[in-house]
Amino acid sequence: MHCGNAGPVDGPLPVIHAPPPLNPGTPEPASPELLRSSAVVGSMTLLSRVLGLVRDVAMASVVGASGNADAFFVAFKIPNFLRRLFAEGAFAQAFVPVLADYREDGSVVAVRALVDRVAGVLGGTLLVVTVLAILAAPLVAMLFAPGFVADPVKFELTAQMIRITFPYLLLISMTGFCGAILNSYGRFAVPALTPIFLNLSLIGAALVAAPQLEEPVFALAWGVALAGVVQLLFQLPFLYRLDLVPRPRWDTRHPGVRRILKLMVPALFGVSVSQINLLLDTVLASFLPTGSVSWLYYSDRLMELPLGVFGIAIATVILPSLSAHRAAARMRQFGLTLDWAVRSVLWVAVPAAVALAVLAQPILVTLFQYGEFKPRDVAMSALSLQAYSLGLAAFMLIKVLAPGYYARQDIATPVRFGIISMAANMVMNLLFVLPLLFWFGAGHVGLALATSAAAYLNAGLLLRGLLRDGVMQPQAGWVAYAVRLSLATASMVAVVLWLSPGVEIWLDWALPVRIGRLALVCALGGAVYLLVHAILGTRLQHVRTPPGGN
Repeated sequence: MHCGNAGPVDGPLPVIHAPPPLNPGTPEPASPELLRSSAVVGSMTLLSRVLGLVRDVAMASVVGASGNADAFFVAFKIPNFLRRLFAEGAFAQAFVPVLADYREDGSVVAVRALVDRVAGVLGGTLLVVTVLAILAAPLVAMLFAPGFVADPVKFELTAQMIRITFPYLLLISMTGFCGAILNSYGRFAVPALTPIFLNLSLIGAALVAAPQLEEPVFALAWGVALAGVVQLLFQLPFLYRLDLVPRPRWDTRHPGVRRILKLMVPALFGVSVSQINLLLDTVLASFLPTGSVSWLYYSDRLMELPLGVFGIAIATVILPSLSAHRAAARMRQFGLTLDWAVRSVLWVAVPAAVALAVLAQPILVTLFQYGEFKPRDVAMSALSLQAYSLGLAAFMLIKVLAPGYYARQDIATPVRFGIISMAANMVMNLLFVLPLLFWFGAGHVGLALATSAAAYLNAGLLLRGLLRDGVMQPQAGWVAYAVRLSLATASMVAVVLWLSPGVEIWLDWALPVRIGRLALVCALGGAVYLLVHAILGTRLQHVRTPPGGN
């Protein structure tokens, strides 16, 4: 999907905070710009996520949910988790507001100096971390998958693949740094397009390289490493056009670097609680039956499709906008932007979550039940997908509410909420996992349920804080909006249930029939959802960006 008015991928894209210095009296950017920028990011991310599904289908057919698959997913998840902290989480939340302040001052030289020194400190630190992780791979494996120690073959395989995949952390974190600069200058499409290269690399590894190796899973590990190189190189020409290609310099005394570090260190925890919870799920899943790590991976990947396409797209776009509003003292527009973001994510999250829960088994059968991915893997992955889907709205809300704090450089509050959420998640893990394991043999579902419940707690605390402080300004019509959303979603569910047969019938169909029927069910369900919204009076202005003005 492409956004027709967004311009070419390599051209200038909508700038939601104007490049010249903004003053409090400067007119607000026109409201369609923020929506248009979100559409650009969402479109590019949708393309990446679709390829991501193809990637997961290819990997599932090669390694399924075996012990070797568990080992690879742990080795992949460790740098990927840290990548989310740097590329999509704490680093961007700390760096973008500081960069906005430097741009507000209007000094190009100062901006270049900041970029060079941040590149030096970030890159140098990650280089040391990467080298240490490679040298101590068994210790890293023991830390993140302690349950594998009881299986020497799986444990050794995990350590070997960590040595291959861990450099991805350095490469993709620098890619995220470059992407944060491009986002700040309105070039949203380039960073949103970059993840495609990871998917293409892993698809090639699974389909071309894996059959040539005695242990196919190593092809996937090398595919991850190659993707990191390609993704970083892809960003550089676009930074060159802005004359902002980093020239790394180690300088921890630079005022901008010190401000970023001050913001980033606590933000590493506070803004990424949901990701830390998912990683803890992996640690605990390593003690559960073989396949548990893989079942959680496949269900998490499906849950992340709407989260990535829309939740992260909105969050990516609003952070520079909120930072610019805060720097220019436009707090009314700051609050209205947050209100728009919450309405927008709920408009997608609620029906998407319900659809994932209802269609969990048909989706997994259609996408994954081929080759090494067996019927039991479908059943177990479907249970965790349904548990994760319960928390989809909360995951998306966290993505758009957290920037409301970090754009104002408020670190302590979300960190406090994160600690509360983290503690609650661990307690609920103990409450949910053991009963589900002993009674149903599905302990991994307890991990997913605990993560979803903790996400709601975190999102609720973030929302309450923004409302209490008067930062977020709810607009009129929330009750009517909630009624329309509920009725439209209920109508969609009725149509989906009517059109979708039992899972045993899905299993009897060939691949083309499965794909065709699933596409039909999703299309008609989505059409009914939109139609009921329209009948009940929902119009574009109900989910548009806030109007300009102070």
